[in-house]
Amino acid sequence: METPAQSALPDDLSFGAALAELEQIVKALEGGQLELEDSLARYERGVSLLRACRAKLGDAQQRVTMLVGELEDEESD
Repeated sequence: METPAQSALPDDLSFGAALAELEQIVKALEGGQLELEDSLARYERGVSLLRACRAKLGDAQQRVTMLVGELEDEESD
């Protein structure tokens, strides 16, 4: 049974929620007890979650870089 977080679009989840769900998927796949169809569906969901996590990390990195640049500009004035 899916939880509300698992039925949400990966981009709509917080980074922490997406990462937690991805970890659950990895554990389930490593367990080797899933049917082929379920394994494939979970793998696809995992790929979507991974892409969303990478995008969120990239956005955070850009924000930090921008803020550091602003601080450096303020210090040089």
